[in-house]
Amino acid sequence: MKKATNRKKKVEMLDEYDFSHGVRGKYASRYAKGSNVVVLDPDVVQVFQNSEAVNRALRGLAEI
Repeated sequence: MKKATNRKKKVEMLDEYDFSHGVRGKYASRYAKGSNVVVLDPDVVQVFQNSEAVNRALRGLAEI
């Protein structure tokens, strides 16, 4: 007796999604509390290799 094979279909995006029951801004306040993304220009990235270096420099400037 052969085992039944479970062939899963390839996961693809649907043509349409139903957002009619969605709640606008449901997680907005939680997101705002926990994230603060800053994009650095390429020349600044050369000076500050990681977020810790940027934070040290900004804390130093904040004390001035």
